[in-house]
Amino acid sequence: MASSPITDFYAGRNVFITGATGFVGVTIVEKLLREVPNVGTLYLLMRAKKGKNVQERLEELKKNSVFDKFKELQLESRLSKIVPIEGDVGLENLGISPKDRQILIDNVNVVFHSAATLDFFQSLKETTNINLRGTRRVVELCQQLTKLDALVHVSSAYVNAYITKVEEKLYPSPDDPEKIIQLAETLNDEALKELEPKLLKDHPNTYTFTKHLAEHEVANVSSKFPCGIVRPSMITAAWKEPIPGWTISKNGPQGFFMGASKGILRRLPLDPSIIMDYIPIDVVVNGIITTGYYVNSLQAKNGGRPAELQIFHLTSSTYKPFRFELMADKINGYLHDYPLNSAVWYPNLRLVKSLWVFRLSAILFHFIPGFFLDLVTKIGGGRPILVRLHKNVWNSLNTLERFIFTEWHFDSKRLLALSKTTTAADKKKFFIDIGELTWDEYFANTILGVRQYLSKESPKNLEKARRKDKILLGLHVALQLSFWYGIFKLIVCVTGVSGAKAALILPVLYYLFGLI
Repeated sequence: MASSPITDFYAGRNVFITGATGFVGVTIVEKLLREVPNVGTLYLLMRAKKGKNVQERLEELKKNSVFDKFKELQLESRLSKIVPIEGDVGLENLGISPKDRQILIDNVNVVFHSAATLDFFQSLKETTNINLRGTRRVVELCQQLTKLDALVHVSSAYVNAYITKVEEKLYPSPDDPEKIIQLAETLNDEALKELEPKLLKDHPNTYTFTKHLAEHEVANVSSKFPCGIVRPSMITAAWKEPIPGWTISKNGPQGFFMGASKGILRRLPLDPSIIMDYIPIDVVVNGIITTGYYVNSLQAKNGGRPAELQIFHLTSSTYKPFRFELMADKINGYLHDYPLNSAVWYPNLRLVKSLWVFRLSAILFHFIPGFFLDLVTKIGGGRPILVRLHKNVWNSLNTLERFIFTEWHFDSKRLLALSKTTTAADKKKFFIDIGELTWDEYFANTILGVRQYLSKESPKNLEKARRKDKILLGLHVALQLSFWYGIFKLIVCVTGVSGAKAALILPVLYYLFGLI
């Protein structure tokens, strides 16, 4: 059997994971249980919520679609290795009871810290508590662990969003963390909001700012035990594992593919010529697991002393760049190859380069149809949500503009060098090199995955959905013809010109209309 040092490293080791119910965390759990049969106990930090205790939440977690393949392989018995630890990174001492804390102190070998608030619009008070102080609380626990072999902190490529060419290194702290913590504790949200521009400086939001500060919390202890920081960019659906296209995240392309497949989202503010840095979830998880092994191996080579802090970019922009212009003409084809039975209109997504043009098109293609569809929903006794949804998008555009229309280049030479040091078996089991990824095939699988895992539509009703898609096409064409016939009659009525002259004006209007 081919050698797998990474598998050997995790065999028998106990792992503590924060953010275990999130997109990254739950995928780490599945991967470790599937690929490392002899992995020790997986301690998952979980909080009781919605009237459910952590044991009940664990049972819910086990039903997550990430385990579908796992169950097909009849590996359910390995789920017994999961032990929930009640707590919350937003609470002092992580909200962990003294008894559970002692269990962790005596047993944990590896820590994966992936818990964070990802909300770009959240207050500095909340992001400081979760992202900065939460990381400090995890680091404080790590200093107490008697058998710690590695800490891996999941950061973000965008912690350095104030520059567009970013290296795999620690950049100077944007501010004094003690000052930020004190301000967050003593000032109310309104006072903090007024101070934000001065505090954030070139950082686009409180998320990147506090995540940047959090990296320095890890750096402060990197001489005490092996530490690694991974910086994923926009995390997208699975490339290969557990199932191509699998996702539970509505962020990034998954979210707008979901809206577009419903026929609700028809325009998207996006410059197709700009590199969009996407990285599949399975590559991210493999990078996290590999980093844990690697930083520990460096300590062994360094005479038992921790090596310098290791930072890796899990990104695609400088190695396997993706631009929507590569497949702008194919997206709608994929949407019609894998249509939704629940679609409300014929999908037809267009990319708009200008924000003000998008706002104009949103009025015509989102708000007006949304108003009528909400009205129909309300009459039918349902809950109208489309206008509210489009309002939320509209209100967030100014904040998101920098991320939509900025091209970043994240260097990933160190990650690729790391990949080359792994054995053939580990390159296959814990792949982090995306050189063989084909974006066309990947996004076709993503749209199929969005259909199954986000829109909850079974592959069994695909043919039925395709028949409905053809009906919606007919209705779409009929509406288009009716609309332009109405415009034609309006021109004749208002201007008094002949039908022949009005017909000459229509192509011009059609062209102008096509720009939005």
